Amino acid sequence: MVEQAPFVIHRRRFVLAAAGGVIALAAPSLLRAQEAETTRRNLSSFRTHEWRDHFETLDKGIIISDTITKVLQHWTADGEMRIYPTSVPLTDELTKRGYTEVVEKRENPSWAPTPSMRERNPEWPVLISGGDPANPLGTRALYLSWQYYRIHGTQDTRKIGRKSSNGCIGLYNEHIEEVFDRTAVGTQVKLI
Repeated sequence: MVEQAPFVIHRRRFVLAAAGGVIALAAPSLLRAQEAETTRRNLSSFRTHEWRDHFETLDKGIIISDTITKVLQHWTADGEMRIYPTSVPLTDELTKRGYTEVVEKRENPSWAPTPSMRERNPEWPVLISGGDPANPLGTRALYLSWQYYRIHGTQDTRKIGRKSSNGCIGLYNEHIEEVFDRTAVGTQVKLI
């Protein structure tokens, strides 16, 4: 039978091993601290607007869509305000800013690409019926006084929080349904 030697730790080896362990334990936190110094936080995403800075009265309600922070604020006529994340246009050329209003509301709207979209993407279908999972307008759409511009839902939830549209403001379908139900035709809208 082979006898095992007792497990012996020498003081010098213990101190070196312990020091190495402390360095190993401290290193991840040091690295995280260094990363935190270079991490740029997107604090502007939490910025909200005061409706009085943009409109005289609440009237039938107000929608302000901020294309920088990708947030839509909706006030009802009685002053209740809710905030929703949005998708925004891909480029500044596709982005229209200023004052408009809701001129029509449609449940399960059909979608047809604009003439400029057809130019850029001739392979796109001429029309997609409402309710079709491929329909980029989702389950509801608020039509604005600007031709071809909408605030609408989307089936592709990856688009929310990103520059991903051809000009419109997109919301999750459950959010646009809520906004749709609370919005009257004639609601004031500002895109900033």
